[in-house]
Amino acid sequence: MLTLLQEVAEEAINPRFRALAEHQVLEKNPGDLVTVADREAEVLITRRLREAYPDAVVLGEEHFAENPEVVTAYAAAPHAFTVDPIDGTKNFVNGSQDHGVMVAELRGPHVIRSWIWQPQHQVAYVAERGAGAFRNGERLTRPPVADPREPRGVTSYRKWIGTSLGELPPMELTWISCAIDYPKLVEGAADYIVYRGRQPWDHAPGSLLVSEAGGFLGTFGGVPYDARTIPPRGILGAATRELYDVLVTLIP
Repeated sequence: MLTLLQEVAEEAINPRFRALAEHQVLEKNPGDLVTVADREAEVLITRRLREAYPDAVVLGEEHFAENPEVVTAYAAAPHAFTVDPIDGTKNFVNGSQDHGVMVAELRGPHVIRSWIWQPQHQVAYVAERGAGAFRNGERLTRPPVADPREPRGVTSYRKWIGTSLGELPPMELTWISCAIDYPKLVEGAADYIVYRGRQPWDHAPGSLLVSEAGGFLGTFGGVPYDARTIPPRGILGAATRELYDVLVTLIP
């Protein structure tokens, strides 16, 4: 699977990086960008997945935008995949290297494997349920929080940037891409992440990476994250379950 993501990036994404024409960037909704690279990459990945796993449901971000009903089949499927062809499309459009290609595989309620390829950084994150999380083949373990009294928090919800959970330090902006954010959480660049966006293709891959590295991902409602559903309010990732249990009581 990682090879597939790398090949698709070389074919559909990298040639357009910092080379997009104006007509190759569109808006699905106000402020929600999509490019020809997103659409072509998703078609290529989805085609290969369906060839290899004809009975699986594939939930792709761009396919969902055109056919929202696919999420119902995805939620009920015994075998499914999520596909995010370019996570961090705005970064990609703006020439930032902070974007990635992501796929997660689910069996029933569980994410069993996930892949994140950061094509400009040439870094791969792979996780397998019960077998660990890896960066370019090296096992990842979430480092301890440097100062448990002042954990570093980041959020993609711009209204909360500069605000605090309880008496903790103000939250900063994430890297504006789950394909970057979740690896940063695992590697210790942040101690917790707060999201209002809740779509499975954004969070399913990172959820397994975080849990296999020793972190925890849950909802604002205090329950573990379930990649088959879209939580009603938001998602909170933390370096440890203990930190999550403290932080979730502070969510407004």
